[in-house]
Amino acid sequence: MSYTFLNIKRAYILPALAAVLVLAGCKKLDLSPKDRFTDANFWNVNNNVDNALNTVYASMGTSQRYFYNEALSDNAYAQLDANVGTPTAIASGQSSVFSSDLLRVLQDWTAYYQGIYAANLFLENADKNTSLGAPLLTRMKAEARFIRAYQYFNLINWFGDVPLITKVITPDEAKKVSRAPKAEVLKFILDELDAAAADLPKKEDYQNTDRGRITKGAAKAFKARVLLYQGNRMEEVVSVCEDLMNDQATNGVYSLYPDYGAMFSDPGTEYNAEILLDLEYVPNVRTYDEPARLIPISAKGLGENYNAPTQELVDSYIMLNGKSIKEAGSGYKENDPYVNRDPRLEATIVHDKDIWKNPNGSTQVIYIKPGTDPDPSRPNEFGSGLHTPTGYYWRKYYDRSVEANQYSLNLILIRWADVLLMYAEAKNALGQMNAAVWDKTIKLIRSRAGFKEAAALNFPGNTGISMTDQIRNERRSELALESLRIDDIRRWRIAEKVMSGWVHGAKWGDAGVDNGYIRVTHREFNPAKHYLWPVPALEIRDDPNLLPQNPNW
Repeated sequence: MSYTFLNIKRAYILPALAAVLVLAGCKKLDLSPKDRFTDANFWNVNNNVDNALNTVYASMGTSQRYFYNEALSDNAYAQLDANVGTPTAIASGQSSVFSSDLLRVLQDWTAYYQGIYAANLFLENADKNTSLGAPLLTRMKAEARFIRAYQYFNLINWFGDVPLITKVITPDEAKKVSRAPKAEVLKFILDELDAAAADLPKKEDYQNTDRGRITKGAAKAFKARVLLYQGNRMEEVVSVCEDLMNDQATNGVYSLYPDYGAMFSDPGTEYNAEILLDLEYVPNVRTYDEPARLIPISAKGLGENYNAPTQELVDSYIMLNGKSIKEAGSGYKENDPYVNRDPRLEATIVHDKDIWKNPNGSTQVIYIKPGTDPDPSRPNEFGSGLHTPTGYYWRKYYDRSVEANQYSLNLILIRWADVLLMYAEAKNALGQMNAAVWDKTIKLIRSRAGFKEAAALNFPGNTGISMTDQIRNERRSELALESLRIDDIRRWRIAEKVMSGWVHGAKWGDAGVDNGYIRVTHREFNPAKHYLWPVPALEIRDDPNLLPQNPNW
């Protein structure tokens, strides 16, 4: 489960070396020269073009980063940190472990530039093919342009100013690049997304064999996300979201899938009407094992808990009447904390005495709190190392049909609920939130989740807290374990509030400390430093033109 060690220079060398090795092993073709592919003939083989684009797609992300980025935020804690990309080291904020020399910083930088290299290589050469036809090549290039923009967005999101490389360069040239201003890279991203959207089909125009490819709707929805993250372009966010919502004949037909829990546990729900973009996985071909490391041991886990939900996340789920648990009149009972809560809590998190459904259809009670399991022979579920350190496990993304701990459900990157939430957030930021906006965003999402009471469903919702906080909390509950919380708390500039202090687990600890809630780990977030990651030290040593370093690193 470890990351591969590469730097930006190697990101440009290794794909080319891999191509040479692959080509050297290919059978002879009726081309000149006849014993090998060359730059002149490689791209005229249709399968080579397909495979080159597949390489671009493969760069979009990994299951490890998807799941364990949650532990960069206040939603989760990863105790076996070194095995999963050191999110706990980063989240700690301690300079002794989170520095420009941290391997994870280098790995992320490198991974994004590998994807950019693959896209640049494809875009420079795809037109050499003379048999696929101009319409198909135009679409394929639009897919590559989207993914290149996607990688650049990740780079500016984490690092700020970064080198803007839009063509294949040599290893020597890669040692002499400078960082472009974030605003310049952002303009490039938005322009690329517009160009890609113009050339991409809507999802309905793809054949089933092409499901999972980038669509016009995905390009526009991602543009909305890019704009939303800037904080000061809310009018544009509204415009893009309204285009998606009001012109589905052009952009594709999207809606909320009726069963929230099934969308993350049932392979039969893949490619449903809510999905705009996902990471593609294939049974027995491309799989991952993370869910088996997130579920209770007694529920067929691997016996290692790598990532545990926090009490802070559990507490964020509202009551069925729309009130937060700390509000008067909410009905919350600290000694019976999981009743009458947002149904997404049960769909997302496993708590003590929860009911677990097994692959064979049977059910079992999950006992996590020490001393509660009536069967002393069953494995302990709470503690360190092999057990949850917080008293909670994840249920979301666990596919009950899988028997061998090799999962293949696609990992959702953008879905319709996120588009609706982006629209609600932008309208509210502009002072335009009203009943009409609420009804086609928050009300729809809560209704799908299972809320019934008018106080939770009807505008203006809970008047005890601000509309801004209601929408932000709705994002947290709806999108937990979808690798978005860390981005949200950074762009809202609340990370120093929610990422500083103790991370807590269930109320099984010393009653005299934090009211009995377990102290799991302590974090510090320095707002003068941690809103950007450092440029990797190794990159700067290879290329001093990358200086100056980000502030306070």
